[in-house]
Amino acid sequence: MNLYLFNATDSAATYGIGTYLKELTHALEDSGINIHIVHLHSIRPEFETVKTNQVEHWHIPEVCNQNTFSGAIQKLEDYYRNVIYLLRLHIRDTTDLIFHFNYNPSRLLARELKAVFHCKTVYTVHYLKWALEFQGNLNRYMEMKAKPEDQRTPSEQLLFTTDKYESLLFKEVDRVIALSRYTQNLLYNEYGLGPDKVSVIPNGLADMVESNKDVLRRKWRISDKEFIVLFVGRLHPVKGPEFLIRAFRTVLETFPNCRLMLAGNGNYDTCLKEAKSICTKITFTGLLEKQELYKLYQIADIGVMPSFHEQCSYVAIEMMMHGLPVIGSTSTGLKEMIVNGETGLQIPVTAFDDRVEIDSSQLAEKIRYLLQKPEECHRLGQNARNRYETVYSAEVFRRNMLNLYTSLLKT
Repeated sequence: MNLYLFNATDSAATYGIGTYLKELTHALEDSGINIHIVHLHSIRPEFETVKTNQVEHWHIPEVCNQNTFSGAIQKLEDYYRNVIYLLRLHIRDTTDLIFHFNYNPSRLLARELKAVFHCKTVYTVHYLKWALEFQGNLNRYMEMKAKPEDQRTPSEQLLFTTDKYESLLFKEVDRVIALSRYTQNLLYNEYGLGPDKVSVIPNGLADMVESNKDVLRRKWRISDKEFIVLFVGRLHPVKGPEFLIRAFRTVLETFPNCRLMLAGNGNYDTCLKEAKSICTKITFTGLLEKQELYKLYQIADIGVMPSFHEQCSYVAIEMMMHGLPVIGSTSTGLKEMIVNGETGLQIPVTAFDDRVEIDSSQLAEKIRYLLQKPEECHRLGQNARNRYETVYSAEVFRRNMLNLYTSLLKT
């Protein structure tokens, strides 16, 4: 089998695509598959191939278009034609050929690849642009679609056009991978795809758990008696950090020996303003390397994810992998990751016409509940670890992806 995974420089780090490709290539090691990663819109000055372990990386830079009158869409299509030309020149073995997209390119690329090669095409839905902009509010999305074009704002029109192009790509490829059942239902109900077109395959992570809790606590100057509530993610409204800080202020009234740790970069000003009166009880770590982040998981007592939109969160998987009970919202794909009362606790998201909210008082109540019941906290954490092993481990991910690729080639 010859597998070509498409990546784009401008989106890989932002939406977890880089992690997905890393985990996928790791999971497929020693499977006999020839794996290539095609890096589109590369910042390298010319086409370049680099071999890393068992994976060959192809870097394709932007094409220089001398026609200054060309619009953005024309330039993009010119670039994709250049990509196809290079692939025709350099792909030697076309046996069992699969092209796997991991961002939203023009459907021209998917269509032309199928015209040039005898191949199968796959697209993983890592994010939907409208869901990020509307914080997962499906009502706002449907309202935007129903508006006449002359009544949409410029930003709504851009979202509508992006969504339209994305839906065309869904129909162009042979199979669409949804990371959650929530996304699967969206593809059925809002994009008109059938069950034979969509496969649900959650993200998977390689196990990297160690146990040095006491040593790590001393390193971070945290006493044995201090409870750690951990948030990991961008400090962005879609992740809900302000609601968590608001809830934590209430928690401190009952549990003053608590510390909230927020690991991630983003909009510090808004969070610092919310945290003004309790800033000495909150630690902002900034963006951490994976190795340092995993140390935080080991010393934390509770993981909290008040997000408004997640497809299949790597953070949730990391928390479960480290045996943390997770308090998470009922937003989009996160609702099915956290089994309420079994692996963690859920906080409902309330959707209004123009916004979404989380009840901070309910979030505070859930945090207090786990702090008051260490045995329950331990039980949920153990169940979370078991769920990681049975649903989100690298081995399960490997098996699911191999089954998908194999079944595609048989059709």
